Amino acid sequence: MLDPLDAPRIADRYALGPDGVLEGPEARGELGQVWRLRTARGAWAVKEPFEASVEADAREDADFERAARAAGVPTPAVIRTIDGAVLLDLPTAQVRVFEWVDLRERDEGLDPTLVGQLTAAIHQVPFEGTRPVDPWYREPVGADRWDELVEDLTGRGASFAPDLASLRDELVALETLLEPERALRTCHRDLWADNVRATTTGELCVIDWDNFGLADPSQELALVLFEFGAGNPARAASLHAAYREAGGPGRLEAPGSFSMVIAQLGHIGELACRRWLDPNATEADRARAVGRAEEFTTRPLTRATIDELLDAVGDRAT
Repeated sequence: MLDPLDAPRIADRYALGPDGVLEGPEARGELGQVWRLRTARGAWAVKEPFEASVEADAREDADFERAARAAGVPTPAVIRTIDGAVLLDLPTAQVRVFEWVDLRERDEGLDPTLVGQLTAAIHQVPFEGTRPVDPWYREPVGADRWDELVEDLTGRGASFAPDLASLRDELVALETLLEPERALRTCHRDLWADNVRATTTGELCVIDWDNFGLADPSQELALVLFEFGAGNPARAASLHAAYREAGGPGRLEAPGSFSMVIAQLGHIGELACRRWLDPNATEADRARAVGRAEEFTTRPLTRATIDELLDAVGDRAT
């Protein structure tokens, strides 16, 4: 873990100015945590991943973000070291540095027109990456693993076990809708409200591009539509219309268009359950897992939700 004494070395290697002070962590996600580095020149975001990366992968992250910024997608600039590297390996941690942007808390009620336009812009970024399709976005958890989780969580007295048990049949039914991607391009693949934020001045900003790679833009559009429009057909229609008007290539024609969000939510829910069950988990880890699991069970994706969204956007094939 980063140490406050690392501040001068980070500031020096990234040429950020004197008098460096680390504050935080200011934010934490599944893959890492973010510190604020203040120097005489200003403030920067220092991301500390929980698992070390390699420079080639980090450079591809940075290249995609740079292409997105050039295409008008608002996202923090990547800062490179004086040697042109993205990563810096310290005795205490590995880091990468970004422009600091003041962000508001996650909000699924962001202006749907702006979200639709932003998603369309991402889907038109001229970038050919090397990262392939990932099973996380296309493979089912499976009935056997859901049954195992329900049994183990119930036996251990997890507070969310009854809710998961009540969803079991729906989760298995959703996974029968999974279908292969119909078109592929490099996508963000993590456009949840955690990563599509409003700034303190009201503009939108996209963060955390670490999971990018090949995906079907139609399936990513479905994920965005669920996150920012589920339960509100008018919001969903506005988001979708803005996406189409901005030239977005995705089309939602059938329940299978929701394959990415079905698979990804399933794996997110499974991961939260397994982290709660981990005998080596700390109390903080288990509390975080409970939050994730409860989010998964209290705002679930269902076949009825998919039908409602398809009816709202009007792309459904006849």
